[in-house]
Amino acid sequence: MTNSIAIISDALHDLGDSFSLALAWYFQKLSTKHGNPKFTYGYRRFSLLGALINSIVLLVGSGFVIYAAAGRLMEPQEAHAKGMLLLAVLGIVFNGAAMLRLKKGDSLNERAVALHLLEDVLGWIAVLIASIVMMFVEAPILDPLLSLLIACYILFNIYRNLKETFRIILQGTPDHIDESIIKDRILSVDGVSSLHDMHLWTMDGQYNIMTIHVVVKPDADMPHLKKTLKGILEKSGIHHPTIEMENENEDCEFEKECC
Repeated sequence: MTNSIAIISDALHDLGDSFSLALAWYFQKLSTKHGNPKFTYGYRRFSLLGALINSIVLLVGSGFVIYAAAGRLMEPQEAHAKGMLLLAVLGIVFNGAAMLRLKKGDSLNERAVALHLLEDVLGWIAVLIASIVMMFVEAPILDPLLSLLIACYILFNIYRNLKETFRIILQGTPDHIDESIIKDRILSVDGVSSLHDMHLWTMDGQYNIMTIHVVVKPDADMPHLKKTLKGILEKSGIHHPTIEMENENEDCEFEKECC
C-alpha cells in the first residue's frame, strides 16, 4: 500500500517477533523449574535457547532488510509518505510500550527479546523520519538507506548477544566476577593453607556456580571455616558453591590441575 521497503521490513520483523516472543516466554517459564534426575541443575540454561533462537531470527530478518534495501538503493522507488507516517506512529507506540516493559529484564533471554523490540522501534522511527522528510523533499533513497543503517546496528548487537550466549554455553568464567580476587580472599582466611582445582561458571548469566578444593591447617576449626568461606563466596556473587576441605598431608589427584 505504501511501496516502502522500510514498512515491509518492519512488518516482517513484527511477524517474526510474534513467533519468537511466544518461544522466549515458553523457555523463560521452563527455566524456573527445579532440578530433577534428568536435569540436576534445573532448567535455568533453557533460557539460553530462547536467546539463541531469537538472535537467529533477528539475523535472518536483518539479512532480508539488507538485501531488499540494497535493491532499492540501486533503483529508488517513490513511497506513500502519509501512509508511512501513520503506520510509523502506530509501530512506535505498540513496540515501544512492549520494549519498556522488558527493559528491566536481567536474563539473556529477556535481553534478546528486548533487542527484538528495540529493532522494531528503531525501524519505525526510521520510517517516521523518512516519511516526514519525503513529504517535503523528493528523496526516495532515504527509505532504503535508513533501513540499512538500522540493520547494521542490530547486527552488531546480535554479535554481542551471541558472543555472551556461547560464552555461557561453553562454561566460561562470568565477566563480572574476578577469580583472582576470590582466591586472595580465601587465602587470607585464618586456617587456610592453599587451594586448587577451582572452577567457576554460570548457568544463565545470573546463577553462578563454583567448585573448589581448600587445603586447611591441622588446627583449623572446620565448621567455622566452611561457614566463613561460604560467606565470602556469597558476597562474591557465587550462588552455588561446592567446597571440598583437605588436610595439608592429603594427596589430591586434582592438585596438578590447579588454575
